[in-house]
Amino acid sequence: MSSQLRIFSRQLAAILPELGSDRLPSLLLSMIKSLVPFSNAVILHYIKGEVPRVHYNDIPPRERESQIGAFVTGAFLLDPFYRAAVDNKKSGLFRLSDLAPEGFEKTEYYRSYFKYTQIKDEAGYIFHLPGDQFLNISLSRLAFSKRFDRTQMAILADITEVMESICIAQWGGEVKKLQAESGNQLPVQLDNALKHFGTAYLTERESQVVHLFLHGHSTKSIAERLGISPETVKLHRKNSYAKLDVSSQAELFYLFIDSLASLSNYSGGDPLVGYL
Repeated sequence: MSSQLRIFSRQLAAILPELGSDRLPSLLLSMIKSLVPFSNAVILHYIKGEVPRVHYNDIPPRERESQIGAFVTGAFLLDPFYRAAVDNKKSGLFRLSDLAPEGFEKTEYYRSYFKYTQIKDEAGYIFHLPGDQFLNISLSRLAFSKRFDRTQMAILADITEVMESICIAQWGGEVKKLQAESGNQLPVQLDNALKHFGTAYLTERESQVVHLFLHGHSTKSIAERLGISPETVKLHRKNSYAKLDVSSQAELFYLFIDSLASLSNYSGGDPLVGYL
């Protein structure tokens, strides 16, 4: 038996008796780390219309509130892993670079949030669970680290089926319990709020352009998706900014986040109604 397989076998043997316990997330991440080192990890549990549940988070306490707090408040709606799971029903192991749109590093989501995480490389699992829920296990390498190499990504891919089985056994039956616990924590369908953001003030085409910018697409990418010229995209963006009283993509991003954070009794439609 190879040394890595021996390590994996020992770690897995320690994990199985802990299924259903609060210790499992840390044991699961310890197993992965023994095979492929990473800087930090987060386990996020998504149930439709609810704030993400954080089952594991080893980000240092000083950065934890600014990073995770901002993320679960609304920034997660623009996360490439979240969008891949919701929009395209992706499942398995992915690298951020596989999912992020062209020009991701120029987007306001990146400049206003992601770059402050100091993440240099990110690999993540997406596992769909029963009851319209899914799990995202994010493994990050920070700026001072090397990127995941091909061998390491292959190891992470090789354990995908085991990881998925453990996650389904641990969290697959919790949807009713979590929904009951959530109560009125955030009685809002956040994806619906994102879908309708700005629609009360913008034309249909302007709304499409704004949403694609929020999702991280470049002017060129938006033009290709909508079948219009880059100049027309810029014109729609200019008109949208004027109607929403913002002057930059940064202000648009913060308007989006603030409008979501201010919601308490959202019942549908444009979240900007009553906010502006």
